[in-house]
Amino acid sequence: MKDRPTPTNTPEGADIHEQRKADHIRINLEEDVAFKKLTNGLEEYFFMHQALPELDLAQIDTSVRLFGKTLKTPLLISSMTGGTAKAREINQTLAAAAQEAGMAMGLGSMRAGIEDPSLEPTYQVRNVAPDILLFANLGAVQLNYGYGLSQCQRAVDMIEADALILHFNVLQEAVQPEGDGNFAGLLDKVAAICRTLPVPVIAKEVGWGFSREAARQLADAGVAAIDVAGSGGTSWSQVEMYRAPTKRHARLAGAFIDWGIPTAVSLGYCREAAPNVSVFASGGIRDGIEAAKCIALGATLVGLAGEFLRTADRDGVAGVVDLAGVITDELRVAMFCSAAGDLQALSQTPLYRSF
Repeated sequence: MKDRPTPTNTPEGADIHEQRKADHIRINLEEDVAFKKLTNGLEEYFFMHQALPELDLAQIDTSVRLFGKTLKTPLLISSMTGGTAKAREINQTLAAAAQEAGMAMGLGSMRAGIEDPSLEPTYQVRNVAPDILLFANLGAVQLNYGYGLSQCQRAVDMIEADALILHFNVLQEAVQPEGDGNFAGLLDKVAAICRTLPVPVIAKEVGWGFSREAARQLADAGVAAIDVAGSGGTSWSQVEMYRAPTKRHARLAGAFIDWGIPTAVSLGYCREAAPNVSVFASGGIRDGIEAAKCIALGATLVGLAGEFLRTADRDGVAGVVDLAGVITDELRVAMFCSAAGDLQALSQTPLYRSF
């Protein structure tokens, strides 16, 4: 196990986590952290337009049931933040909007709250969102740094979560000066959490996608869902480039601006390798048409992060609800024009390659 400059079970260590979270929010709001050339890959697919869908637009059903809860829309507010006063404000806004719009929501990494209980309120949103499908979140690599079932259960209990995300951010950890780089032997520990935690476990990438091999390993380990979080949206190596303390660190992080598996490609890998596991699509999703494509390619939920974050910061709850409504309307029209009356039908609707 590597040495840490500052032990994370100390107040000073907690301050480091809080500062990092504040940096992440600021950079995502103020800097260009998008991939330069690599896209989500969805532009390569199109629906066959159906001029005679034999459907009533008013009857198109965008609801989905997952983990015992019914959502009005398959949209997921992807995990973003927590651990600072600004994060608490953002999470309250996003959660209130999720409650009104009938969306799912994931919290940002809850390690800061685990290690400093005073930060727990920055993650807690059930006061404004009692009914939403809500996901707790911890870095999978922390299972190699002293975390286990008790910390996972604490994260779930802290926010009354319906499931736990274990996020896999190997590239981000590799380019962070303070990153945790020991991913050896991690799979068995993930499997142990899947066996013993009383809520479903979701494996999530953070912007570089899962390969076919990784999806198969995670499915065999017992995860209930895989969020592909492929390339094409926010590049967290770019975020870390803006945090870099030296030019050398900045160059290292910046070199990976177009690293990763496009979302559409990773979605295909995961559906093929883990056919009995729910798959979520996130990573550069821009609108309801792309959401429809993801569902046709096998996704159960479709996640967006950056656009929801910016809208929450700028326009509050009403803005996020309006954005979710627009995306859901786009999804509904795409379903109507491809003759899919509900999401189950959409999942069976073929897509065509544009080349």
